[in-house]
Amino acid sequence: MKRRRKRSALSYLGWSVAWLAAALVLFGLFDLLVSVVWHGVRSFHFGMLFTPTQGVAGGLENALLGTFELVLIAVVFAAPLGILGGVYTSEFAGRRMAAAIRFLAEVLSGVPSIVIGYFGYLLLVLQFHWGFSALGGIALTLIMLPYILRTTDTSLQQVPHLQREAAWALGMTRSQAIAKAIWRPAAGGIATGLLLAIAIGLGETAPLLYTAGWNANNPSLQLTHAQVGYLTYVAYTYLDQPYQAARNLAYAAAFVLLVVILIIQLLVRGLVWRTTNRLQGRH
Repeated sequence: MKRRRKRSALSYLGWSVAWLAAALVLFGLFDLLVSVVWHGVRSFHFGMLFTPTQGVAGGLENALLGTFELVLIAVVFAAPLGILGGVYTSEFAGRRMAAAIRFLAEVLSGVPSIVIGYFGYLLLVLQFHWGFSALGGIALTLIMLPYILRTTDTSLQQVPHLQREAAWALGMTRSQAIAKAIWRPAAGGIATGLLLAIAIGLGETAPLLYTAGWNANNPSLQLTHAQVGYLTYVAYTYLDQPYQAARNLAYAAAFVLLVVILIIQLLVRGLVWRTTNRLQGRH
C-alpha cells in the first residue's frame, strides 16, 4: 500500500514538473511571437522591401536580397553533399561506417554556430583571402549539412526493404534501384529536410558576422571581397541602437524573417501530408 502511494505521489510530481516545464516553454515562445508580431506589424510597410538600408533607417531590400543570396550559396553546397551523403549512409556504407557518419553528423549539428563562424573566418577570410563576402554562405553549409544528411538517411531507411529486393530481383544494380525505385517514396522526407535546413540557415547570425560582414547596398555578382547585408544582422544590431527608427527596422526585419520561416514550415507540413497520403493510398 505504501509503495503504491509512493509511486502515485512520484508520478503526480513528475507529471506536474513536466507540465510546468511545458507551460514555461510555451509561455516564452508565445511571448516572443507576440512581441515580434506586435512590434513588427506596427513597424513594417511594404516600401521597406524595395528600399535599401540607409544608416540606421531606410528599408530592408539589401538585407533581404543578401539573405537569399547567402542561403542560395549554402544550399548549392549543402544539398548535394547532404543528399548524396545520406544516400551513401543508408544504402552503401557498412554498419560501422554508417554509425560513424551518423555520429559525426550529430556532433556537427551540436557545434555552436559562433564556433562555425570563427572557423569560417579563419578558413575563408584569412586562409583563402576571400575577405568578407557572399561566400560566407559556405559557413551556413556546415550548419545545414547534418540536417539534410540525417533526414535523407532516415527517409531512405523508412522505405521497405522488400522494395529494394523487388528492384534487385528485376536485375537492377544498387544505383539503378535507388534512382528508379527507392528515392520516390523518400522524396517527400528529403525535401522536408532540405526546407528545414533552409529555415535554420535563415535564422543564423553568428557565422555571417565572421564571414559576410555587412553592406547597406544591394548585393552584386562579385562573390569575394564584397560584404553582404542580411536580415539577422539588422535584427541583432539595430535593436540596441538608441534611435527609434533603428529599432523599428530591427522589428521589421525580425517580422519578415518570421513570415519567411512560417511559409517554409507550411511547405514542409504540406510535403509531409502529401507524402503520407500518397504512401497510405498505395497501401
